[in-house]
Amino acid sequence: MLRQLAFSLCAAAILPASAHAQYIGGNAPPPPLAPPPGVAESPSAALARHIRTLAGSPRDYNALLGAGKAALDTGDAEAAIGFYGRAGEVNPASWVPKIGQGAALVQLLDPGSAMQAFDTAQRLGARPLSFALDRGLAYDLLGDQARAQADYRIALGGTDPNEARRRLALSLAVSGRRAEALTALDPLLARRDPGALRARAFVLALTGDPDGARSAVNVALPGLAGSMDPFLRRLATLRPAEKVAAVHFGVIPGSGQALASATPRTVGDRLGNLDQLLRSGEPQPPPAPVPAPVIAATPYARPVYPRPSGPPAASAVPASRPRIWLQLASGDPATLPAQFRRLKDRNRDLLSGIDGYLVQEAGRARLLIGPFRNAADARTFADDLGSADIAASSWTNAPGQQVTKLPPQ
Repeated sequence: MLRQLAFSLCAAAILPASAHAQYIGGNAPPPPLAPPPGVAESPSAALARHIRTLAGSPRDYNALLGAGKAALDTGDAEAAIGFYGRAGEVNPASWVPKIGQGAALVQLLDPGSAMQAFDTAQRLGARPLSFALDRGLAYDLLGDQARAQADYRIALGGTDPNEARRRLALSLAVSGRRAEALTALDPLLARRDPGALRARAFVLALTGDPDGARSAVNVALPGLAGSMDPFLRRLATLRPAEKVAAVHFGVIPGSGQALASATPRTVGDRLGNLDQLLRSGEPQPPPAPVPAPVIAATPYARPVYPRPSGPPAASAVPASRPRIWLQLASGDPATLPAQFRRLKDRNRDLLSGIDGYLVQEAGRARLLIGPFRNAADARTFADDLGSADIAASSWTNAPGQQVTKLPPQ
C-alpha cells in the first residue's frame, strides 16, 4: 500500500524527492484542516492538504477527488488524471472520477478519450449538467460545434455560467454566427467582464474582422494588439477544430506541421493567459521525420519504435509539440544510460522493445520512455511499472525541446 502511495505521488510529480521521503513510511504529520466555510483556499494549498491525507490513507476517496480537482486547478492535468484514476479504482461505481478525468483529458487536447470518459460517467448515472461545460469543449475540439453549443447552453444552468457563456460565444463565432456570439456575450460585457472582453476580440477575429479584433484587444489587453495581430489575422483562415484550439489553448498552426502547442492553462478564465500562451507558442520549423510507432498488442498500447539500422548512435527527436513521456530517473546524464540498461536487464518482459531517451535541463538530465499517445496510456503503463517497483512520473516536453534517444540497449 505504501509503495502504491509513493508511486501515486511520483506520478503526480508535485512534491520534491525530500518531501516524498518524509511523507512515506508512516511518519507523515497529520494533514492540515480544511479552511472554515467562507475562507478561500488556493489550489496549491488544497493539493498539499490532500497529499498529506493520502500519505497516511492512500485510498481515501474524498482526498483523491480533492487532489484531482486541485491538480486540475493548478494546471497539472496529467496529475489530475492519476488522482481521479485512483479514485475510480477505490469507488468504481462512482461517475465523479470519470467526469474529472474527462475534464483533464480535454485540457490535454485529447477530446476523443475525454468523450469516452464522459460517456462512462453518463452510463454510471451522471447528469449532463455535471459535465456539459467540458464535454462541450471536447465537441468543439472535434469540430462538432452544434453539439458543443447544445452542451454550453445546458452548462448555463450549472456552477460556472460565465465560462459557459464565453465558450458558447466562441463556438458560435467558429460557426460563423457573429451576431449570435456577440449577443451571448452581452450580459458579461455589460459588467465589463475581462474574459468576455477578450472573447469579444476573438469573436471578431474568428468571423473575419481582424481590425475590429485588434481594437478590442487594445481594450482587453492594452499594449498587446501589435504582437497578437498576426494571430488575429490568421484565425479566420483555420479549420473549425484549429480555431477552437487556438482561442482556448493558444495552440497555433505551425510551419509544415500540424499544431505547435503552448502549455495549456486551466485555472479559471483560461483566456486571461492567452497572451503568454501566444508568446511561447511561436511556429516551429518543420520536424525531421520520426519513425511511426508500432503499437504492441497490450492493454495499454505502449510505444515500440523500429530499431535503427547501422551502428548504434544517439539520435535527437525534434519535439515540436508537447508529447507525454514517463520519467524513470533524473541526475547525471553520464550515468543514466547505464541505469536504464540495468532496469531493462532486471525487467526484460516489461521493458522489451522499449527505448530510453534523455532530455537535459539546467545541469541535470531526465531518463524517459515513450512517447505515449495520451495520458491514459502513460498512466496504465506506469501502473505496470509500479507493480515491478519502478517509480515512474508523467512528464511532458515543452515545444521545441530536444529529446535524445539512447543507443539500443
